[in-house]
Amino acid sequence: MSVQEFGLPQLVRGDARFVGAANYARVLADPQFWAVVRRTLLFTAVNVVLIMLLSTLVALLLVRLGRWPRLLVMAGLVLVWATPVIAATTVFQWLFQSRLGVVNWALVRLGFEGFRDYTWFADGPATFTILVALVVWQSVPFGALTLYAAMVTVPTELYESARIDGAGAWRAFTTITFPVLRPMFGLITSLEVIWVAKAFVQIWVISQGGPGQATTTLPVYAFQVAQSLQRYDLGAAVSMLMVVLLVLALLAHLRQLYRRELEP
Repeated sequence: MSVQEFGLPQLVRGDARFVGAANYARVLADPQFWAVVRRTLLFTAVNVVLIMLLSTLVALLLVRLGRWPRLLVMAGLVLVWATPVIAATTVFQWLFQSRLGVVNWALVRLGFEGFRDYTWFADGPATFTILVALVVWQSVPFGALTLYAAMVTVPTELYESARIDGAGAWRAFTTITFPVLRPMFGLITSLEVIWVAKAFVQIWVISQGGPGQATTTLPVYAFQVAQSLQRYDLGAAVSMLMVVLLVLALLAHLRQLYRRELEP
């Protein structure tokens, strides 16, 4: 479809015409597309950094907890992970609702009168921040549980030797945990990049890419072009370009996987 002229008339008549790379040229020549690309890269980078940082901290916490506290934390993580995206998004909408939201109520009770009836979703940076918090909240359980499962496979003898040598927690992590689990960290990071970059439901339900274009990322932009403008060919071109950008972003990890496969 991305190499055809495919709008509403072609959808009705079924006479799509081959146009080669014309759709790609039109998309790439649009300054708005590049603004959306930059916003998508920022959104993805902020989310992935926070997800990996928090997932690592939670996984390390699970390793050190006793049996029952660990089971309780893991049960909570599974519940968060199992919550449907629409349900979690609706909860966040309610939390930040201007008049009945818990966040505004709590801030006012703490003395921040400026947040009385504050409309979070009318401000671009505030909406962007809420979406980051929502995506991180939904993504951390997978990363934390996967990293925890990998951490318990590291031989305890390595940590005992490190403690004998006087290594602290940070040194043990940087010299043992991370080097041993580097492939797992790379895999989870790659998966999170893919999942965050293609996030659509959360953004569309909360802001539909607004206010203005403050939260419009590539998936939202592709949908807007295809549905609002009824230019399905341009929407398909944006989607294919997003796939190319994801491949380029994950090229380093893919190269490592290829080298690992070649090792005897």
